[in-house]
Amino acid sequence: MTPLLTAENLAAPHGFFTRQGGVSSGPFASLNCSFSSADDAGNVTRNRALVAQAIGVPPKNLIGLKQVHGTAVIDFDTPWPPHQAPSGDAIITGNQNFAISVITADCAPVLFSGAGGTLVGAAHAGWRGALAGILEATVAAMRARGAQDITAAIGPCIHQTSYEVSSSLRDPILTQDPQAEQFFVPGRENHWHFNLPAYCQHRLAAIKIPAAILPHDTCADEENFFSHRRRTLRGEPAIGHQISVIKPI
Repeated sequence: MTPLLTAENLAAPHGFFTRQGGVSSGPFASLNCSFSSADDAGNVTRNRALVAQAIGVPPKNLIGLKQVHGTAVIDFDTPWPPHQAPSGDAIITGNQNFAISVITADCAPVLFSGAGGTLVGAAHAGWRGALAGILEATVAAMRARGAQDITAAIGPCIHQTSYEVSSSLRDPILTQDPQAEQFFVPGRENHWHFNLPAYCQHRLAAIKIPAAILPHDTCADEENFFSHRRRTLRGEPAIGHQISVIKPI
């Protein structure tokens, strides 16, 4: 059984998958689900098939995007050709035959359930995407489809203790929203520790979306999660990515 984490506030079937339970090896061990990595494509395909099986769809019906740290939201209904996914950082669907997904390795995966679980969304929210409004754009797209009872869950991502940042991150966030200062605590000189999941929760609360935060820090928990920050600190050349998935009822 492929391990996954769930949030109690989401009505739709979903899973925040860890790095465990796949077939990849080396730095990609073991459930690497990113085709953009240097991992063997056959292993990634098998890993994604395991995820699809766990969530209850055929492998070809596990849908993802080319993530670009932007604000584009794709309203999915019918599949695109293999390996020709559009660019975007969030996807919504009401098609019960498919599951939608985002790939992360420290950024926040945010899953949404609305209309009693019959309309769902998945967003990739790094600090740039969150600042630019990817979460608000996802909610707006779901509301445009008629969903009013939307809830969200912020999955495993880098947490404040692990996330030391400079003014190049802090300044644009505080320029847009001075109240966001609450999400920074001092670190080394001219550095701060940033609370990414709480910042995402704050932005969702501003548009009246309740959001749960899962407690897992991807950077601190090497056994269970891939982490871009951890790889960078160690100077390692390769990295895998975990996947988060949701499916309409």
